[in-house]
Amino acid sequence: MFSYWEQQSFAHYNHIIVGAGIVGLSLAIELRERFPHSRVLILERGLLPVGASTRNAGFACMGSATELLDDLTTTSTDEVIGLFAARKKGLEKLRNRLGDDRIGYKADGGFELIGDREYHLLNRLDELNELLKPLTGAPAFKPANDRIADFGFAGTYARALIENTCEGGLHTGKMMRALTDMAIQYGVEIKTGAEVMGFEEAPAAVSVTVKDPFRKAEWLLQCDTISLCTNAFTRSLLPAADVVPGRGQVLITAPIPGLKFRGIFHFDKGYYYFREIDGRVLFGGGRNLDFETERTTDIALNSMIQADLEEKLRTIILPGTEFRIDQRWAGIMAFGTTKNPIVKAISHRVYGAFRMGGMGVALGSDAAYRIACIIQENQ
Repeated sequence: MFSYWEQQSFAHYNHIIVGAGIVGLSLAIELRERFPHSRVLILERGLLPVGASTRNAGFACMGSATELLDDLTTTSTDEVIGLFAARKKGLEKLRNRLGDDRIGYKADGGFELIGDREYHLLNRLDELNELLKPLTGAPAFKPANDRIADFGFAGTYARALIENTCEGGLHTGKMMRALTDMAIQYGVEIKTGAEVMGFEEAPAAVSVTVKDPFRKAEWLLQCDTISLCTNAFTRSLLPAADVVPGRGQVLITAPIPGLKFRGIFHFDKGYYYFREIDGRVLFGGGRNLDFETERTTDIALNSMIQADLEEKLRTIILPGTEFRIDQRWAGIMAFGTTKNPIVKAISHRVYGAFRMGGMGVALGSDAAYRIACIIQENQ
């Protein structure tokens, strides 16, 4: 049961965005910049974004060397370069929009630990640098073996170290807080705890059905356009979408006195990633150990992968150093048949920007910009 006043003043919008993550918030800002007098509403089913936007590692990166080289074996050179460019553009847009201080961005550099299985790829760094040079202007990757001992990593694993000169780290919480604050400042309306159950497009408008958990009723909203920025959860609204969820396991230590390294780090083709934050080590990954189980939207811990992370922390990253695990969590990413995000008009009034491939921090701002341009062209 809804009142006359509610139906008159809270049921009609120009643009509704489903999902209050990086892409959704960025799109709302983009739309308000283009249509300053429009009503823009974001609907988020959780109190906070459900997927990975507030649960990632805060990597401002475009991909590790071995990950990019691995992509070149299955994807065209143009696609690999294009995706690298999109990640670079997205990060630049994010930093320019919010400012480095507001997102806790630090240019401490990025590094990749090279083990026995990847060692043979070192002789392809020049090839990779040459491919990326039109975008980077200088070699993106260079050997940094002299820093292995300084960082304190186990030499039994880290046979080499590659520095990525294009990378940095940011504070995920500050970034999402800043995006939320900017969206509110721009006049965007955000409703949390509002689960979209479905939508129906008609010639004149889109009807959006939203679950009201308190009144145990469904609320029908009308809008000119609806944009799905739901990443791994998109198939609940678009069952045929080429989206496969991928859960990411993460842990963080208590502060470690005298921690030897700063920056962000990858190993095993990007399946593992770690960094220093507030004197702690944040470590995530291991999805490749149990792909089948981790293809889920269930936000839960995988005890096997969590144990593997802890073991690698002890034997590779912090050998001989005492540490205590302070927190553990999981986030939900989205993958598909290619690593490119899906950014497109699904129909005249329905749009989508999702499937960020675990690179939402890098791709999100650019994806939002691109879908906003498409919406503007169609209005």
